[in-house]
Amino acid sequence: MSREPTNAPYPLARPRRSRAAPWRRALVAEHRLTVSDFIWPIFVIEGEGRTEPIASMPGVERLSVDIAVERVAAAAELGVRCVALFPKVAPELKTPACEEAWNPDNLVCRATRALKAALPEVGVMHDVALDPYNALGHDGLVRAGRVVNDETVEKLVLQSRVQAAAGADILGPSDMMDGRIRAIREGLEADGAEDVLILSYAAKYASGFYGPFREAVGADAALAAAAAGDAPKDKKTYQMDPANAEEAVREAAMDLAEGADWIMVKPGLPYLDICARLSARLSAPLFAYQVSGEYAMLAGAAERGWLDRRVAVLESLLAFKRAGCDGVLTYFAVEAAAWLREEQRAGG
Repeated sequence: MSREPTNAPYPLARPRRSRAAPWRRALVAEHRLTVSDFIWPIFVIEGEGRTEPIASMPGVERLSVDIAVERVAAAAELGVRCVALFPKVAPELKTPACEEAWNPDNLVCRATRALKAALPEVGVMHDVALDPYNALGHDGLVRAGRVVNDETVEKLVLQSRVQAAAGADILGPSDMMDGRIRAIREGLEADGAEDVLILSYAAKYASGFYGPFREAVGADAALAAAAAGDAPKDKKTYQMDPANAEEAVREAAMDLAEGADWIMVKPGLPYLDICARLSARLSAPLFAYQVSGEYAMLAGAAERGWLDRRVAVLESLLAFKRAGCDGVLTYFAVEAAAWLREEQRAGG
């Protein structure tokens, strides 16, 4: 319920009194950012002892599974207790039929088993979509020049079932096919995987902020190949129109009715209004994904000295909490956790 201001007029009321010292600001802070708010997305590659820098995401690397386990262990020491895994699939394993997506020994499933063996207390999230495995770069199967819905959903169920069997704690359907949440939930129930959470990318927009991510997982070349043929050149026929806000409420409500536990908005900062709208209208845990393009903008500006990296990043993350989010997927998770620990020690 909204409340009307009750302050006396100036100079009897001076709002700056509450801002005059750190302890005063802390006492009346309306929102707080904590390390438990973060899910850390990481990119995994084949091999051992390998890291690969991602040019468009300075400071972010692709990691072989053994290195990923080490990095996640270090992150857990800082309090980051949930990671989202994204594989860079070898080109020869990408096919129009996307069979590698439901191979129980694919890269992301092997990475999950390794993480769970070493760090059982860390939550693991998987993306559910076909684009890392698709020779045409799309989130679904392409038939006669279009991305088909129902046949794609059948394959997403297969993918989800092997991911859950590998030990994934959270499944994040990011494909934006209609009806996929219910189908995935029914598949999980049939396998006795009733405790696996579904964090639906309920409002995933056809955004220009995904470019660095597509480079990171190797989907950019596949999409370029698709555009040269008869496949759609972009994802606008299934991802949401950036012009629409009420549609996000309808999409999220549908996904919750179909069995989603949590919902997500993607991208993050350009869609804080959508986060606030969903928070106000729907009673469900809400997350946002601070996507690769947002990371690249902040990191690139900080590299050039145009922004204070620490100040700008923490401010951007606090904005998600202010907009009503319960948590955020962010590539800054480990840095932010270290900064928050420093602040906590300095304050107490």
